Amino acid sequence: MKTPYKNIYSVLRTNRFIVLTVTVTCLLTSVFAILTVLRFNDRMLNSAFVVNGDGSIIPLKLVSQKENIEVEALAHLDLFHNYFYGIDESNYQRNLEKALWLGDSTVDNVYRQKKADGVYNRLLQYSLVQKVISVDTGLTLAKGGMSFRTETVFEINRGSAVDRYLLITIGNLMTVDRNFPNNTHGLLITGFFEKSLKKINNGK
Repeated sequence: MKTPYKNIYSVLRTNRFIVLTVTVTCLLTSVFAILTVLRFNDRMLNSAFVVNGDGSIIPLKLVSQKENIEVEALAHLDLFHNYFYGIDESNYQRNLEKALWLGDSTVDNVYRQKKADGVYNRLLQYSLVQKVISVDTGLTLAKGGMSFRTETVFEINRGSAVDRYLLITIGNLMTVDRNFPNNTHGLLITGFFEKSLKKINNGK
């Protein structure tokens, strides 16, 4: 006896074929879309560049990274020198603790030497105020890292007299993990050295 209904197995087979076809088509479409986006992104990166002063080609992405690291390095060194040299009897412990987070053992060695020389004892004994006036840093970038030379002008207020000094410090910078809030720039001062210190006339 004939029936108007198709065999149930035939219907299920047809449905399974349709589902598999749709699934495979979606997967192929997704893979094609991803490959197209990656190829387009790669093309965009290769076409984004600037011409250096000597005529060489520099990828724009690298230029941006270089500019960012220079800005962060200058900010890092400005922060360090203000903390390390801008001290008085009310803030010197807090400022020095913050400064020590920004450098390695060479910074700690300078701190310990100053402490042994009685610098901080005199600060407390005579209520001295050491104020940073300006921090001017020159950076030198190299493949192995970054070096700096910083000129810091600061004043020591002794109450009846104010003396101004020019301090030149040198060292290097290395990249480390960012530590909030202790080292937000992710840089560490290494090879720190106080190269020279001289008294200058006020206002000059």
